[in-house]
Amino acid sequence: MFSASSATVSSSTADRTGRRRGITRLAASVAASGLVVAGALVGAGSAAADEVPAHQGGATAVLDGLKTYGTAVLHEDGKKRNVAAGLFEMNVDGGGTLKTYCIDIHNPTQDRAKYLETPWGQSSLGGNNDAGKILWILQHSYPQVNDLSELAKAAGTGTLTDKTAAAGTQVAIWRFSDHVQVEAADEQAEKLADWLEKSATDIPEPKASLALDPVAVSGRSGERVGPVTVHTNAGQATVTPPADLASGVKVTDKDGKPVTTASNGTKLYFDVPADSEEGNASLTVQATTSVPVGRAFAGVTKSQTMILAGSSESTVSASATATWAKQGPIPTATAEKNCDKGGVDITVGNKGDEAFTFELDGKEHTVEAGKTTTVTVPVAEDQAYDITVTGPNGFSKTFKGVLDCQTTSSGTGGAGGTETQTGSEPTPTAPTTATAGGSTSGGTDLAETGSSSATPVIAGVAIALVVVGGGAVVLLRRKRTASE
Repeated sequence: MFSASSATVSSSTADRTGRRRGITRLAASVAASGLVVAGALVGAGSAAADEVPAHQGGATAVLDGLKTYGTAVLHEDGKKRNVAAGLFEMNVDGGGTLKTYCIDIHNPTQDRAKYLETPWGQSSLGGNNDAGKILWILQHSYPQVNDLSELAKAAGTGTLTDKTAAAGTQVAIWRFSDHVQVEAADEQAEKLADWLEKSATDIPEPKASLALDPVAVSGRSGERVGPVTVHTNAGQATVTPPADLASGVKVTDKDGKPVTTASNGTKLYFDVPADSEEGNASLTVQATTSVPVGRAFAGVTKSQTMILAGSSESTVSASATATWAKQGPIPTATAEKNCDKGGVDITVGNKGDEAFTFELDGKEHTVEAGKTTTVTVPVAEDQAYDITVTGPNGFSKTFKGVLDCQTTSSGTGGAGGTETQTGSEPTPTAPTTATAGGSTSGGTDLAETGSSSATPVIAGVAIALVVVGGGAVVLLRRKRTASE
């Protein structure tokens, strides 16, 4: 059910920079080992890179730990391991609470890790033919069905408690998300897991709580650059004018009328004054709504992938950018994880009147006027990436994230290791401060999710990858014309 909500759209212009001509060269490329010195990314251009988080829009939340859980038994390599199984909670940036289950049993969680609402295709669910069955389980079990007597009657179990219902639901999910042999320690929880597994049918992926399409647009000065289409389950959004009123850039509809409200399907434009030199601006849409059950949540740093089981009214957001110039090439750049190809798709567009060429991993790619091209940058599973695209007129975008597309059971070798802590209570370990995302690695959640007791080591590796991990600079040059 959709609920009414409010939202805010803001926009700001970047400092104008001089137009840069001539040929630029590749400064660094992504290495499979992730051992590319971050310093190699510095000095590609005079303009600081505009960092773009790997987020397609929706909720951003911080992990608050496992709250309602029982015990499960994981059978693997001829051994039995006790793991805690149940519901996590997350605190949404800007307000709200999420309840999630794990869909990544072998990988560790990081204490206070930041998570982003993520499309299935950019997580392990993208290549999982049983993803829709997990959604059915979520819709037909705890906490969506919070009348436990009703759930017990439907499943043919004995009395269920919050803990046994959560444990049985998590066990059923793991059977489809990780394809592992796992059972609930409690008899009634195991009966629930069996019933959910046998009853589950395929359901399509739910839509994002809030997304903008596309997330980057470009055009000429004096034009309305766009459109950027709003997709949301919120009833209504409020649109505010640009923060930098002196720039003259406004957010309008296709006819140039300033936009004050927006809803699902609303098209937004950047109205750029004719006398504006090359520059860029960004807008952010914020709303309060319930995040749809079944949305995936991936960690900004390496942390166990989650799936949404319940949501309060929560703050959600999405951003889009615009780039403009009076003439010449006008680039855009976006990034998206490509789990099928094992990398990150960098899509470069050109709404200008001249072509330009960018070089990546020793190969040149030309983007003609009015065209786009996509290059997949290979990134190893669980590797942090840091890719910067630099182009004409001071254009610069940096994309950061972690490629987390598979679970250990799918044959990729997860970060969780094999020695799982036992018992239903968390076993604390010394926390290690992380970098990107402001998360820390703590041992408190690992026993709760079937992960390794080697968490501090794993976290250290993840942090190192963020600091020195696969970095690439994609530098663009204007294509020389015959007259030049």
